[in-house]
Amino acid sequence: MIDLHTHTTFSDGELIPSELVRRAVAKGYKAIGITDHVDYTNIEHILSCVSKAKYLEEVWAICVLPGVELTHVPPQKIGPLAELARRLGAEVVVVHGETTVEPVLPGTDRAAILAGVDILAHPGFITLEEAELARENDVCLEITSRSGHNITNGHVVQMAKAAKARMVVDTDTHAPGDLIDSKRALEIARGAGLSQDEAHEIVMHHAIIEQLLNRRG
Repeated sequence: MIDLHTHTTFSDGELIPSELVRRAVAKGYKAIGITDHVDYTNIEHILSCVSKAKYLEEVWAICVLPGVELTHVPPQKIGPLAELARRLGAEVVVVHGETTVEPVLPGTDRAAILAGVDILAHPGFITLEEAELARENDVCLEITSRSGHNITNGHVVQMAKAAKARMVVDTDTHAPGDLIDSKRALEIARGAGLSQDEAHEIVMHHAIIEQLLNRRG
C-alpha cells in the first residue's frame, strides 16, 4: 500500500508527522507522501518542517516523501509554484483539483497538468482532452477514498481509461480514521469502475513510487 496524499497538523490534518507515519506503518504502508496544503504564503515553512519527517525512514520500514498540495492557487500561478516546490525539496507535488464539493477555479486541472505535477488530486469532471494531456505529461489522476471528493471517481476512471492516463489511489488523509489498507484501496478502485486486474495493477504495482524514488538517486 502506498498513499501519496496526506495531511498533518502543518495544514488541516489532525496528526503530527510521526503519528501519521506510525499509523500508516501499522496499516501496512510501504510509502507515504506528506502533502500539506500550500500556496505562496506558507510553502517554505511547510516544506522545511515536513522534510524533517524523513528521519522516520531510519527506524521504520516505510518511505516518507515530503511534498505539498497546491491548494486553491490561481491557475496561472500553479506552474511557477510547482517549480518552486521542487526547488525547495518537495519529492511529490500534488494539486488540489476541480472537485465538485469546493469552489476550485476552472482551469486548475489543466494548469496542473501542463505544469507536470506528480498527481492531480480529485480532479472532478475532468475532460477527455485534459486526461490525454495528463498521459502526455505523465501526471497521475487520483482515485480518492475521501468522502465528497470521491463522488466523481467513476468519471475520472472513465476519462483516464479512455486516454490511457495513469491513475493512483490515495486517501487525502486528515484524521486517523482516513487511513486505509490495501484491501480497502482495491475496493475503492473496483468501486470506481476498474476491473480486478486493473485495480490490482494500480494499487499493488506502484509505478509512480518507483518514478519518485528514482529522483532521489
